[in-house]
Amino acid sequence: MNGVLVTGNIVLDILTRPVEDITWGGTRWVDSITQSLGGNGANTSSAIAMLGVPARLIGAVGNDPFGDAAIARLHECGVDTSLVERLSSGTATTVALVRSDGARAFLHRPGVSRDVFSGDFQPTSAMAADCTRLHIGNPFALKNIRGKAPSILRQARELGLATSLDTAWDALDEWMTVLGPSLPHTQILFCNEDEAHKLTGSSDPTTVAARLRDRGASIIVLKLGPNGCAICTSEGEQHIPAFPVQAIDTTGAGDCFAGAFLAALQRNCPLPQAARIANAVGALNVQSIGGTSGLRSWEATLAWIG
Repeated sequence: MNGVLVTGNIVLDILTRPVEDITWGGTRWVDSITQSLGGNGANTSSAIAMLGVPARLIGAVGNDPFGDAAIARLHECGVDTSLVERLSSGTATTVALVRSDGARAFLHRPGVSRDVFSGDFQPTSAMAADCTRLHIGNPFALKNIRGKAPSILRQARELGLATSLDTAWDALDEWMTVLGPSLPHTQILFCNEDEAHKLTGSSDPTTVAARLRDRGASIIVLKLGPNGCAICTSEGEQHIPAFPVQAIDTTGAGDCFAGAFLAALQRNCPLPQAARIANAVGALNVQSIGGTSGLRSWEATLAWIG
């Protein structure tokens, strides 16, 4: 089966739950403190690989125990890490405070995310061997990808790869200034409601899709959380409902949704079926603590859908 080449950050998450508020100078007892794989690139590639589609990740971790733990979890999920660098700066790390309803607040140390892709990085045919798609998970999270994403996507198209990009959050609040030049080279754009509003100034899916397609993106997939997702193409808009579940931790759900969507496409599923499978993977993921702990195999995911 043809695989997916993924670029994105790799993070070691430390998740604490439940945390409703913080009292400075005091101690708050919690039910769990968990170490988990995180990061947009790591989560997305893990979802693709767990669903039985080859995934090769390009990124970096530090030469430290957190880096060892991240690589080990990627291997458990079946991700090809041959293009993951080990750098001297520390592995990117996030402390996530998780409320009882699954909402989160993050404390993030970028670490190697400040250094990776510092050279004149471009995908090559050797990197993409046996892959037919390149996906960028959150160009905003990696300092050296912010300005390079358009050329990376353009080169991928020249290599004959399909392209996709998951927006995620821009902590520097530059949004369309950074993302806009990438859209003409992006066949599938994933974003959630908050990100879509930041990019377009609208929360209406039809308006969002029109504005993003006007900038060059071909297919817009809007992640709507408990309301499922919307697929917007030149032929119109289609809403795919969510699976109702009780959310424990929403960390990584959007990344795993994107990975599942791409894995389903690699398995030749039509867009509505890919969206339904992605909704299921997201629903499974939010019922466990950690960005990838809810992932299941392709067969087990289909069995859960029924």
